[in-house]
Amino acid sequence: MTHKDPLHGMKLQTILEEMVAFFDGWEAMGKEIPINCFTKDPSIKSSLTFLRKTPWAREKVEHLYLKIYPHLKKNKL
Repeated sequence: MTHKDPLHGMKLQTILEEMVAFFDGWEAMGKEIPINCFTKDPSIKSSLTFLRKTPWAREKVEHLYLKIYPHLKKNKL
């Protein structure tokens, strides 16, 4: 059975890596979601730490990922 939810089975690290690649870096991501882990000395590791502890921020990231997902899917083909 296939899941319709693109987030199903996705690791937060993979989501972040795909988003950083899609937005061509942290600066554009920080404009989309202005949180310190994206705007002040950003890294995958520090962002993961913050997002795992901060449900509202993770929700924003997941919402943005779902918004760009159709574009990511096209790029993967």
